[in-house]
Amino acid sequence: MTGTTPTPAEQLPLEGTALASDPRLLTAVRAIGTRHGLDYTDDSAVTALLTERRGALRSAERGPLVWLGALALVIALLLPFAASTASTQAARASLAASGPLLVIAVAALVRVRDRWKQELRHPALAGYREVLGTARAHGLALAYAPGWLEGRRKDSAGSWSEKAVAPIPSYESVEPQAGTAGGEAVPHPAEDPSDPAAQVPAKSQAVTAYETIADEGGWHDETGCLLVLAAGGGAVWGATSDTPAGYAVLVLVPVAILVWLLGRRQGLEKERLRAEALSYVRAVRSAQAAGARVPELSPALRKLLDD
Repeated sequence: MTGTTPTPAEQLPLEGTALASDPRLLTAVRAIGTRHGLDYTDDSAVTALLTERRGALRSAERGPLVWLGALALVIALLLPFAASTASTQAARASLAASGPLLVIAVAALVRVRDRWKQELRHPALAGYREVLGTARAHGLALAYAPGWLEGRRKDSAGSWSEKAVAPIPSYESVEPQAGTAGGEAVPHPAEDPSDPAAQVPAKSQAVTAYETIADEGGWHDETGCLLVLAAGGGAVWGATSDTPAGYAVLVLVPVAILVWLLGRRQGLEKERLRAEALSYVRAVRSAQAAGARVPELSPALRKLLDD
């Protein structure tokens, strides 16, 4: 078993040291590994698995079949419009060709989706999700779990969707391991409070504030541009129609400037809080790598790791 700390690009949800913190969990993880032919407590092996599987998922999503399906779909949708401007014979030929092209497009895209699901449900990857679900049942919180691992999709803002094609399974909670004398949970050696690397940092007010405003903003630039365009349109209308009232719309220009300034101020504040949140996330990840039990990160903080 290795205890190497992954680089930020690798970001394992749980390291081997954490999986070994409970003897019962370690036994269960090794049993899962035996079934799938992989030692899930070996950080290097798991990192290689995740890297390989993510590459396979990307290949399934961006392969030539995707381009073929998209091209066939676009042509199939454009042909009916082209037929409206062509002769009768050409129009019939265009409409006749659009049907088979549409069938080819749908078949290609369905095949791409099926292949993506097949890669997502690779036995070794399914076994790792089983390991993570088992760890949760034994009281280990997943500070981070990449959205692609569960088959989530990213939206235009870069956030993972809530719907998971292959979610981490949920199991019945296991009672904490009891000590032989005091009846308290037996800590892992790496969870020694005197070890600075294993200490979980407290969440500061700046981190909490970042979680609140992480998804806010982003509309100032667009709104400012629309206001400027509206002011320009009003000025043109006033100049071409001899209507002085049209120039009154120019008052939107200072409003647009004010909107841009507010957006810049919010952006600077978000960047400041983001730096604090990123430091907290890194500290949590370091504590987890040292074997400490850490809290599960919020979606806003998990997105920092994804980015």
